[in-house]
Amino acid sequence: MAAAFCLTVFPAMSVFADPADSTENTEDGGSSEEEKPDTSAIDAEIDRLKQEEKQVESQINSIKQQKNQTEGELSATQGQVSSLSGEQDQVAGQMNVTQDSIAQNMASINILLDEISELEDAIEVKQEEYDEAKSSELIQYEAMKQRIRFMYEKGDINYVHILLNANSYSDMINKSGYVEKLYEYDRNMLEQFQETQRVVAAAQAALEEQRAELEESQHGLEEEQAALRSKLSVLKSQYDDYETRIANAENQAAQLQDQLLRQQSELSSWQQEQNKKLQEIQTAEATRQSQLDAAAKAAEEKEKARKAAQTVTTSTSSSTTSTASASRTTTTSTHSGGTDYSPSQVTYQATGSGKGTDVANYALQFRGNPYVYGGTSLTNGADCSGFVMSVYRNFGYSLPRTAEQQLYAGSAVGSLDQARPGDIICYPGHVGIYIGNGQIIHASTAATGIKISNATYRPISGIRRIVN
Repeated sequence: MAAAFCLTVFPAMSVFADPADSTENTEDGGSSEEEKPDTSAIDAEIDRLKQEEKQVESQINSIKQQKNQTEGELSATQGQVSSLSGEQDQVAGQMNVTQDSIAQNMASINILLDEISELEDAIEVKQEEYDEAKSSELIQYEAMKQRIRFMYEKGDINYVHILLNANSYSDMINKSGYVEKLYEYDRNMLEQFQETQRVVAAAQAALEEQRAELEESQHGLEEEQAALRSKLSVLKSQYDDYETRIANAENQAAQLQDQLLRQQSELSSWQQEQNKKLQEIQTAEATRQSQLDAAAKAAEEKEKARKAAQTVTTSTSSSTTSTASASRTTTTSTHSGGTDYSPSQVTYQATGSGKGTDVANYALQFRGNPYVYGGTSLTNGADCSGFVMSVYRNFGYSLPRTAEQQLYAGSAVGSLDQARPGDIICYPGHVGIYIGNGQIIHASTAATGIKISNATYRPISGIRRIVN
């Protein structure tokens, strides 16, 4: 900064000569030639101080501009931190949702594994029943063959032979009745064993189909879990990236804040220097004015003494001097008091339509169409959730894509007794559309395609109503 000004007080000089007294006085023979006081030195000092004050003001304006730029950068950086934090919070929310979906997915897989284990036990029991019936059939068949061979395969043994060799009529009746009963017994036993085998085989086939359906659902859930874990990994990477970017932005904001404090401190120092310069200018101008006033007063008294016998008016000279003094005083006052040099404060601111029965009837059109895992085509193939989603999409409703997500669509229905056609029936890893009378239509397996089943063929996880 510029060095502080040391004020030098100059002695008073003679005042201006009055134009009325500038010529020789012939009456008393006296003369007067009064001159201005020499203020060139103090005028030069005032000019120097004003020049230095302008330089200080220029420096202040430069620092203010830099400070405003820093405040703008700080505001933008703080806005970036806020924006990044908001985006990171959104990623965190998606991570929580994905983790919840993974947990639900794993729970559904465990339920399916338990159901598959129970089915395998039931299949094993049915296999044992089938094997037992088959064994009994073979034993009965062998016994019957022995009796047939004994009674019918020998050429000399037949009904006539039995009757002719009877001891009496009563004996003949008894023997013929025995043969008929024996034949009837063998036939009934064979039919019974064959019916048992048929029933057991049908039950076993139904269990095998149900197991295939559960295994298909398990496969779908496992693929969904893999996709969810992949998504979670991506979200974690995004979250960590936001963490790094936020830390960098916060570090930049801290640096800008420190820079802003330094600029504010420097600005305050320069403003103090400017105030000091203005005070020095005001003092120098007051001293100059004091010298002019003293010189004017001395000239006035000298003139009075010289013209003691005569009334001399010096109002014109005094008026002129006073006017110049007032002008200079006004100028000084305006310069010293008209500007506010306190630091500036800048603020930077930074649907669906349709009835449930319509939905159910529409879905029934696609019975017998193929099951395709991951598919959503009602004609070329769809999986369970893709079938439900595509049916409802025809009525203007947008449902989630997976069976797990569809469990939370629409509003809850308390029990199957309260279900209406068009409601969706949710199972662990599976979903179908209720068509009434305790039945659903659903995309079952690749072997059975889109078919109708009893709604209670598996434990129900929930019932949701999409169409009110």
